[in-house]
Amino acid sequence: MPEPQQLWAPWRMQFILGNKDDACVFCLENIPPEMDEEKLILYRGKTNFVIMNLYPYNCSHLLVVPYRHISNIEDLTEEELLEMSLLTRKSIAVIKEKNNPEGFNIGMNLGKCAGAGIADHIHQHIVPRWTGDTNFLPLLSGTRCMPQYLSETYKILKSGFKEYIS
Repeated sequence: MPEPQQLWAPWRMQFILGNKDDACVFCLENIPPEMDEEKLILYRGKTNFVIMNLYPYNCSHLLVVPYRHISNIEDLTEEELLEMSLLTRKSIAVIKEKNNPEGFNIGMNLGKCAGAGIADHIHQHIVPRWTGDTNFLPLLSGTRCMPQYLSETYKILKSGFKEYIS
């Protein structure tokens, strides 16, 4: 078996040493629109927003999140549910235009036992897929390789949402 290789990820230290308060990362009450790029928010709708996943499964992994802090899909209003669906559709169109994926995984992990990393605030994942995007790295070493910085992906995708009104 080959000698293990070192993978450097110094950007993770900010997360490891950063403040760990109990505030929900999806609650935007104190985040002004001027901070959208820093917080990776691509679009703010009436009842939901689109944000990039800070720890993506694949490049351009997006989340559609209601503003209200709720954990159950049955607690979404019809307006929230409709906008979530419309923003999911728009997100797919933007990712198709900008990154030309071959497919998508779309869904929610409802509850911690179902895999929800943030179980208290419902959100929908939109994960673009390409043939061969799953390789030996995650299987053997638990490591994903992202081919593009989040800031670059943000700039590419943000232009697709500029004129959108849900």
